[in-house]
Amino acid sequence: MRTITKIYEFSFRERGSKFMGYLFPAESEEQFGEELDRLKSKYPDATHHCWAWRLNPAQPQEFSSDDGEPSGAAGLPILNQLKSFDVVNAGVVVVRYYGGTKLGKSGLIEAYGRGAQLCLESASLISIRPVQLFEICYGYPEENVIQKLKNDYDLKILESEYLENIRLRVACSLNTTNILEENLKGLEHLGINFSKLEKSFL
Repeated sequence: MRTITKIYEFSFRERGSKFMGYLFPAESEEQFGEELDRLKSKYPDATHHCWAWRLNPAQPQEFSSDDGEPSGAAGLPILNQLKSFDVVNAGVVVVRYYGGTKLGKSGLIEAYGRGAQLCLESASLISIRPVQLFEICYGYPEENVIQKLKNDYDLKILESEYLENIRLRVACSLNTTNILEENLKGLEHLGINFSKLEKSFL
């Protein structure tokens, strides 16, 4: 999966209609809504503001809107481009000014899809991966045991606290989550305790 860190814009004309695509970061529906409202305020006289978003790399959610265009002719082709580029935590709005010539449903699908595609092709896409977070607490004598786990499962240390005992917050790839959890359960007799936390991404 991939994401973006800034806004990308691209515009073109299709049989008189002007299409303006906007690709931008969004980590929540609220954040997406704020950017959508900004674009609606910037282009209040546009015929349509069609859009789609994909959020949450750990458990992707997605939604789209045709904003008055024929059903499936605008929002879905925008969403399909986000999926095709495997982009998450991002939204696309394609603004249309009607130019007097009807494009037909197939023409709309192509135009709205192209509006999203041109933005995505121009974007610097950053790879991310979904992970499972764990908290592990253990005594200093077990440092070597935990070090072996870190190496075996390529654990990423996100937080560490060295007090009476050691507390680590680590990230594990989703495909090794279950086997790591079984290994940690097998170490509880050594005083190594763990909690399975939420899913996240790096």
